[in-house]
Amino acid sequence: MDYDKLPLAYWRDQAARIEEIRQRIRGRQQVVSPGHALPGDDALAAGTGRRLPLAVMFLDICGFSSRWSWTTQEQDLLLRIFDLFFTEMIRTAENYGGQVEKNTGDGLMAYFEDNAGDPPADGCHRAVSCALTMQYATAFLINPVIRASNAGELHFRIAIDWGYVTIANIGAPRRFRGLVAIGSAANLASKMLSVGTADQIIMGEYAVARLSAARQAACVLHKADTGWIHRATGAPYRFYRYQNVWSEPQ
Repeated sequence: MDYDKLPLAYWRDQAARIEEIRQRIRGRQQVVSPGHALPGDDALAAGTGRRLPLAVMFLDICGFSSRWSWTTQEQDLLLRIFDLFFTEMIRTAENYGGQVEKNTGDGLMAYFEDNAGDPPADGCHRAVSCALTMQYATAFLINPVIRASNAGELHFRIAIDWGYVTIANIGAPRRFRGLVAIGSAANLASKMLSVGTADQIIMGEYAVARLSAARQAACVLHKADTGWIHRATGAPYRFYRYQNVWSEPQ
């Protein structure tokens, strides 16, 4: 994977993959049906964790709560749209060496370990490249399909920060268990979403500091008075907006 551009070969594979997903979803019968129990969840060993340096990414769909989803038909269409969108967003994160921790219904969280990926690269660099690819694929592959279904396009915001985070499995035996990310970087990345708007990538200054000079030049100060401070200096912890987007696949 080339993290400094959107490779044409990858883009072609992505387009074919999304079309395959679209055809699979289109061929289904009604995908929302009455039920009396929640689907089961795979159990994970609880109470263990691993601390490591990584970039944390949050993706949040904008305007999710304003979408009509009262009737079976509306919920059916929304599920098909989300199935298409999230299937590809999760695959994209994985292709950039990320691991998706959870899907929140209207978003997802993923983390990118430093010196991971193929080839290995910094977690922040890969997270930004992943975010750019998510934006490009949604604009040029996914939203055209959604428009053809007479539904509103999907737009989302992304927040990225970096730090030492403990990834842990927690929960009750034989009941709900899941992965959680424990650490300030995860907390900050989640909070950063509130200062972003549709189609924006917001980054904490620790994440920006790990980018190349060329990518740092694409970052502009978004919010200086964030309410967060550096523990060592008492100086404000600033949020930046990453402005560049992918050009056409090369």
